[in-house]
Amino acid sequence: MALIIFDYDGVLADTLHDLIRSGQAACNQLGVRHLVIKEDLSNLEVMSFATFGRACEVPEHLVDEFVKISLNLIAEQETPPAIFNGLTEVIRHLSTHHKLAIVTTNTAQNVHAFLTHHGLDSLIHAVYGVDTPGSKAQKISIAREHFAKNGEAVFMIGDALSDVRAAKEAEVISIAITWGHQSLGMLMRGDPDLLVNYPHELIEVIER
Repeated sequence: MALIIFDYDGVLADTLHDLIRSGQAACNQLGVRHLVIKEDLSNLEVMSFATFGRACEVPEHLVDEFVKISLNLIAEQETPPAIFNGLTEVIRHLSTHHKLAIVTTNTAQNVHAFLTHHGLDSLIHAVYGVDTPGSKAQKISIAREHFAKNGEAVFMIGDALSDVRAAKEAEVISIAITWGHQSLGMLMRGDPDLLVNYPHELIEVIER
């Protein structure tokens, strides 16, 4: 048995257009004249709503408000984001053999709404969101302390350079996936332990 930790945005949830839309709306509300594009996310060294705001030229004194507006707009959507094709089956399979958790810069509320919508909430042992204090590496370590016993393997699955770096800082196995928000070139700068191109490959690399 292993502990498998997923990032949320870009790994489980197909939120790229939601993030661009909410980021643009937040800029508009704050009077920031910036056209939000994919590269504002994909080029981030550290993937978070705060760094996203800074990439969108939001002044530092308004960054916290940008984060609040963006997260609220996402929470107010009528329907939670889509899940990437194949991941429902992958999560169901992995949950029968392993413990699953999520570490994200989104809110736990948004993540639980997504999981409930897709019938997966009961399969995830814990969600550590932006509302949990600490860095991503610290949250990975908390999850490991709670759920990985007797030296069991711990995997961190992410779509961003900062996910790979957080996994290494927490001394767990990093799995970079290529269907998310960042390019392969950006991911490889972190030298991930494993690279996965399709959801079903997660089962192969974790259980081999």
